[in-house]
Amino acid sequence: MKFELEAYHRGATDEQLISELRQLATDLNVATLTRDQVDEKGKFHTATYVRRFGTWFKALELAGLAKSRSPINISHEELFRNLEEVWVKLGKQPRYAEMHKPLSEFSAGTYENRFGTWRKALERFVAYVSQEEDASTRTTTSSIEEELSSRHRTKRNINWRLRFVVMRRDNFKCRMCGRSPATDPKVILHVDHIKAWANGGETVLENLQSLCSVCNIGKSDME
Repeated sequence: MKFELEAYHRGATDEQLISELRQLATDLNVATLTRDQVDEKGKFHTATYVRRFGTWFKALELAGLAKSRSPINISHEELFRNLEEVWVKLGKQPRYAEMHKPLSEFSAGTYENRFGTWRKALERFVAYVSQEEDASTRTTTSSIEEELSSRHRTKRNINWRLRFVVMRRDNFKCRMCGRSPATDPKVILHVDHIKAWANGGETVLENLQSLCSVCNIGKSDME
């Protein structure tokens, strides 16, 4: 996946880019800048600096700032969970330029630092979620040892990976009213059992559906 610079950024001189970093560091009263800080508050995206100067560290060096690194305590799970939330809100695959606050907790640059490129980050996310989809499909056909506490073959809890698989199948829309967070940010999607857990329904793909919070409450009132 190739990401081009915005047209109005192409004419920026090296000095303008470096001056922007220095000014931002002064405004924030910090000795260095992270890519997330620049992507959120700066005039130019960090990808612009990397394309111009080769590396992010080189841009910081030219600006007279200390080197910085993305937080190393952010787990893959946190990054994937954040990507899932953005994907659901947009109702489609997020683009590089869309990964910023308030929509996304982490910038695309954070994913680049962790996985090499934005495209590789997306590929790792898809592979990670697909593992859950495969597991859910196998659950419907394999013999699973029953839990001692119930007659169910699966746990009641719907983890976020399976939830994403269900929402993707349902095109990130409520199956009852058709509303979607992509067209109305106030819509909150849930994933619910079609056949209630209390009535023997299992937590598998075929028995799950996407419902908005309003329809989900209405469905609960009818059960």
